Amino acid sequence: MATPRTDPLSLEVVELIGTVVARYYEEYDQAAAAHSLTGAQARVLGLLSLEPMPMRKIAQKLKCEPSNVTGIVDRLETRGLVERRPDPADRRVKLAAPTEKGARTARQLRESLNFAREPLAELSHADRAMLRDLLRRMLGMHVGAES
Repeated sequence: MATPRTDPLSLEVVELIGTVVARYYEEYDQAAAAHSLTGAQARVLGLLSLEPMPMRKIAQKLKCEPSNVTGIVDRLETRGLVERRPDPADRRVKLAAPTEKGARTARQLRESLNFAREPLAELSHADRAMLRDLLRRMLGMHVGAES
């Protein structure tokens, strides 16, 4: 196993990544609050706006317990933002999916997040691609796949 980097440059990079993440979550929570949602509810709604999924998969993506996700989905369902429906591939499995109102709310949330877009707008396309590839490499993901 490689030893962790403690040189000043590595420490500064880690600090900067932490600052970016903290600012992203701060803005995300503010955007969620504007829709009377918690940050966790907004994140679940955002995930579901990409594709309907079972509670277990939501929990895996958010790195939390399925029972926590069930409570979040229950509250979103009560507000008319999410519905449960049978999985066409396996009717025993229930998928959480956004309602029309939920999809609209998720889109409004995404559109209100300026923090990520504004600094990235200052970077050229090549710089954004390089940043993406470096982040993918850090996460052990395949580099070079276009998204």
